[in-house]
Order: sequence, then C-alpha cells, then structure tokens
Amino acid sequence: MKSLVLLSLAACALFAGGYKIPESSLNSVALSAAGVAHSEGADAAYYNPANMVFMKNEHTLEANLFYIGLSDVEYKSASTTINAKREDFIVPSLHYVSQDIKGMRFGLSVVSPAGLSKRWSDAPAVYSAEEFTLKTVELNPSVAFKINEKTGVALGVRAIYSEGVVKSTSPIASRDMDGDSLDFGYNLALSYKPVSELELALTYRSNVDLSVKGDALLSYTGTLGGSVPLGTYTSSSSASVSVLVPALFNAAIAYTFATKTTLEFVYERNFWSEYKELDFNYGSSVSPVTNVVFGTPIAKNWKDTDVFRFGVTQRLDALTLMGGVVIDESPVPEKTLGFELPDSDSVSVSLGARYRIDEKLSVGLAALYSIRDERKVTNSSINGEFSNANVLIVASALEYRF
Repeated sequence: MKSLVLLSLAACALFAGGYKIPESSLNSVALSAAGVAHSEGADAAYYNPANMVFMKNEHTLEANLFYIGLSDVEYKSASTTINAKREDFIVPSLHYVSQDIKGMRFGLSVVSPAGLSKRWSDAPAVYSAEEFTLKTVELNPSVAFKINEKTGVALGVRAIYSEGVVKSTSPIASRDMDGDSLDFGYNLALSYKPVSELELALTYRSNVDLSVKGDALLSYTGTLGGSVPLGTYTSSSSASVSVLVPALFNAAIAYTFATKTTLEFVYERNFWSEYKELDFNYGSSVSPVTNVVFGTPIAKNWKDTDVFRFGVTQRLDALTLMGGVVIDESPVPEKTLGFELPDSDSVSVSLGARYRIDEKLSVGLAALYSIRDERKVTNSSINGEFSNANVLIVASALEYRF
C-alpha cells in the first residue's frame, strides 16, 4: 500500500533522532547543521531564506553529493543476537539563490529530507520489519525581502514526494506494500542583524501530513481469540494512511570575531507530540478478520524533542574551515519502540573545509559521524538491547557564483 507502515517511519525519518537527514549541504554537514543565523551560501535558500537578502547581489548555485552509511544495528536478548543489514546511500542535493530582482531574492532547494532503510533477515525482527525502505525528495522554493537594512523575512513552500517499500513475514501473517505520496507544507524565516558581527534568526517549518494511498497484499492464518474459525485470510486491497511530519522551530545566534571566527548556537524544537497513533484504512475487499489484524490503530504517543547544535567557522584567505557538534534526542518512547526504527539519543561531531578556486568557483568536503546510545527496551514485543546504530555522512560540493 503506498507506503503505509513504511511511511509511518517516513515521519520519523524526516525529523526524529533516528534517521533524519537535516544535513542537506556541505556547510550543514561540516557544521552539524548549525548554519541558520550565519548562512551566506546557496544553502541559505533551505536553512534560512531570510538571509538571502543580505547576500552579495549575484546568482549562487551549489550542487552536493552525499554518502550516507547506516551501520548494521545489533539486537541482543536473552535468547538471540541478530543484526540488521548495513545500508549505504548516495544522495544528491541542489541549492540556488537568485540575484536581487525588484527588491526580492528567490531561492530554490532540492533535497532529500529523509532516507530510511532498515532490513532484517532473522526472527523476531522480520515479523514486523523484514524491510522498511523510504526515499524522499523535497522541492522548496522561497522568496525573501528586507523589512529594513537590519531585518529580512522569507516564506517558502514545501513539496515532499515520498516512495517506499514495506515487507514483514511471521509464521501467521505477512504484508507486502509499496507506493508513493506527494504532500505540501510551508516554511517561514526571520533574520535580524543589529550589528555586522551579530546575527539572530528564527525559522519555522510547518508540519506535513503524508496522505498516502495505494495497495496492500495481506495474509493472515489463525483465529481471533476463538471468535472466528481457524483459517487463512488473504486480501489484496486499496489502502491509505495519514502520517504526521512534525513542525520544526529553530532559534539561532551567531557572532563573528575580528579573527574571522564565527561561533553559532542553534536551538531546535521538533513538535512530535501530535503523533498519537498510526491508523490504516483499507478498501471493502479486505476481509473483516484481516482488517482487525492489520487495520487496528497502532499507538505511538511520541514526545516533543530538543536538539542543540554548535558550529564554528574559521575564514582564512581562500580556505574556510568548519566544525560542529549536535546533541540530539529521540522522540520514541520505550513503550512503542520497534525493530523498524530502533531509535536512541545521540551525539554527532563534524568537520569540513571549503576552498575558493577563484571569485566564481569553490569546492568543499565534509564529514559527520553520529554516535547513538545503546538502548534497552522492554515492551509488548521487545525485551532486549539495541546497539551499534551509528551513522556516517560524507559530503562533497561545488559552488558557482555568477
């Protein structure tokens, strides 16, 4: 069915601590995404479009290519030790900022805000998460203008296309789903520069409801507490689900010293608490038994989370050096955590550099490593510990100004 359980995880992938991709440019990887107040490259179109009005009056275009590696998560219980498959991705992104056009600046970003793939080969993980794979593309156009010489504002439109695959197999039930979805939201930004050294910023990304529709192949063998006879119930049906992608708020401050050293702090709030449950709806061709097994709402009850980002930028002549740290919090409570997203709190560190070849062209390279906490879980379906859920991101970029 067009994404369904997988797209439920799409939501977590988009913004949660687990497998989100907030790093969609070279600078964001190098700075651990602490580039909101002090964003002055093409990626300002995505991270803080209000800053576009303070950029040099020229077109700026940046193309990025990322490697993302998800380690082979280990699950250990009293009776078994299993590992998820390692996942590797190559993901591109593009950012563009226009020159001044009648007092306005226009931006466009094409990014992958999420990339989830979790595949297991062994029981009990395959019962719920034999494969969960998600690919997303976000198109984010924006426009910015000055309120005065110290203040800029911007607004943009978010269009997120998602496609995914979900498979699970247990001794009595199986599901095979795939599909896609196109959904919309918006973003707002405000930048204020009281003096040239100090930069303040507020940004907001609206929630996006993934209104996924598609098809599902479902099979169940058994009874429902004796209420129906033992038998095999197989259904191929249309299906739909609405999954919350939460709103996101950033407050950032940056200060540049006489040594051309810029320090930035970003406070990020992810509004996950609206994600109460995951509810699937099927067509009339689904048998009542199958609908009870697969259509019963699944409680989530996630919590709002706080993320703290710290970045430092050192400008030299043609070379710019960057580094960052991010402290991230998982929104998933122990009671509803599953094999499809074995999430935990994390700390990430990053480094990067950009080299200016001439006045028009620059290149760069950066890396971020996310170290995730081990997490012991005891709930209705899991009694064990997850570990080795780390993530590596390597980014390269080519920027052209004209």
